[in-house]
Amino acid sequence: MILWITGLSGAGKSTLANEVAVRLRADGRPLVMLDGDELRAVFGAVAATDTNHGRQGRLALAMQYARLCQLIGAQGISVVIATISLFHEVHEWNRANLPGYFEAYLKVPLEELRRRDPKGIYRRFDEGTLSSVAGLDLPVDEPTAPDWTAEFTPDRGAAALATELISELQKRKLT
Repeated sequence: MILWITGLSGAGKSTLANEVAVRLRADGRPLVMLDGDELRAVFGAVAATDTNHGRQGRLALAMQYARLCQLIGAQGISVVIATISLFHEVHEWNRANLPGYFEAYLKVPLEELRRRDPKGIYRRFDEGTLSSVAGLDLPVDEPTAPDWTAEFTPDRGAAALATELISELQKRKLT
């Protein structure tokens, strides 16, 4: 199983991915948890001013993530990945090339993302000190057919979302 959790910065991808990973590991499932922020550092795109933060650089990184998931999955290890990677090309490639691919989309309104802003990305964008922000001045491709979508509601936290998501994975016999 490759669980690809996507959404904009601050949507809660990493928090949800960690919660799901903990629960699946507790059931004895061999699993690798990957996070887009950490992967960017591994693949060399560390600063927000890097050229890799434009569309082409982000797309190339997303394809590297997808191929890494393919490599890990081919060894019989499930992957939970939290990444923005909002590109139709990547989602299509994943569906065609990743057995057990499941796309989870966290759809959070911009007002809520700005309120959360854990990395100060939206604040810095508003101050004019940061550009190439996905969903603001950098267009993204909202998933057209995610396997599961979590629309933001203030009363649903990561634990509840993880329960819902794992239930959906179980229905599809992916866990």
